[in-house]
Amino acid sequence: MKHVIIGVGAAGITAAKTLREKDPSCSITMISTDTHVHSRCMLHRYLSHERNEDTLSFVEPDFFETNRITWIKGAPVRTIDVEQKLVCLENGSSQPFDQLLIATGANSFIPPVGQFREANNVFGLRNLSDAQAIRPLSDQADKILIVGSGLVGMDAAYAFLEQGKDVTVVEMADRILPIQLNETAGQAYKDLFEAHGCRFLLGKKASETHMNDQGAIDFVSLDDGTRIDCDLVIVAAGVRPALECAQDTPIDIDRFIKVSDTMETSCPNIYAAGDVAGLSGIWPNAMKQGQTAALNMCGIHTVYEDRYAMKNTMNFYGLVTLSLGRGVAEEGDLVLEEEDAHNYRRAILRNGKLDSILLQGKIDYSGIYQYLIKNQIDLSGRETDIFHLSFADFYGVKDNGGYQYQV
Repeated sequence: MKHVIIGVGAAGITAAKTLREKDPSCSITMISTDTHVHSRCMLHRYLSHERNEDTLSFVEPDFFETNRITWIKGAPVRTIDVEQKLVCLENGSSQPFDQLLIATGANSFIPPVGQFREANNVFGLRNLSDAQAIRPLSDQADKILIVGSGLVGMDAAYAFLEQGKDVTVVEMADRILPIQLNETAGQAYKDLFEAHGCRFLLGKKASETHMNDQGAIDFVSLDDGTRIDCDLVIVAAGVRPALECAQDTPIDIDRFIKVSDTMETSCPNIYAAGDVAGLSGIWPNAMKQGQTAALNMCGIHTVYEDRYAMKNTMNFYGLVTLSLGRGVAEEGDLVLEEEDAHNYRRAILRNGKLDSILLQGKIDYSGIYQYLIKNQIDLSGRETDIFHLSFADFYGVKDNGGYQYQV
């Protein structure tokens, strides 16, 4: 059996490990535009010179040799010939497959604001190639503008502040980290970043730019007329799935590559996982999707069951936060909060079941909440105890070889 995987991110690497474990004799080929395996969660460490190309890797140096994987790196894929079962590369070569996994991830989206797309000092921060282009410029820059205050934007801000740079963050929402955190948790980080010199302009958006004779943006105007002088611009305002290789093929696409609950696309023997599939692309979810796809590629029927929640963990200046679930309350939900000098907790319960929880400060014993959300355990009558529950409050009942926990 010949397996081909496009992409060497979390989903692709996990799939390759699973394939080799389940089918020791199969052929595995991985294809990527990347020339280094790297954790995109750690790219800010590259900007701050704490890590290099090798130490960004999340696999062993001999991973491909040990697992007998052929890695074709630095090779963009032009298209997929579904009928002939060929992955066609831009260099004119092709790779045949019996089973294919598309795990190409996503790319930064640069909005059409002024001359953002033409300037030579405006970058997204999604891949190592982005960080490699940014670092020499950021080393020389004094004033850095970051558009967007999600995790990528705040990671970049943290890296630049550690180097003593003048950092301004512009955010359309009225708070930072608006997708991951609510106002209270976000404010705690805003205070920490401001204490370290970061300037925030919230509820505003970039409107116009000025590009100098060297092709660089030297100032950006916001929609309220505020002018921000800058040497470097990092746009962290969203991503787009990297699905170019599947366009103009029979593979069904609607913003993302559509997949079944086994991660199979509309074309038999072709799977997709990670950001390109439109499911939660957060690291552990992407890994689980890659594993699920690989098991099915080996003929082991497996359903992906982690569509239930988003998971984010962050740590800035020693303050740790974990958020599980969608984090958005709807009419009729029960929202509970608890706060002291060092901790903040917020839970959303829907129909007697835990839908989301946010823990800031102490996050010990958080596994119980992930289990409650994933398995939708009925907590009727116990809702107000939500911040004080542990596995000791539950008993296990054997069910088809597993354990179903009930209050």
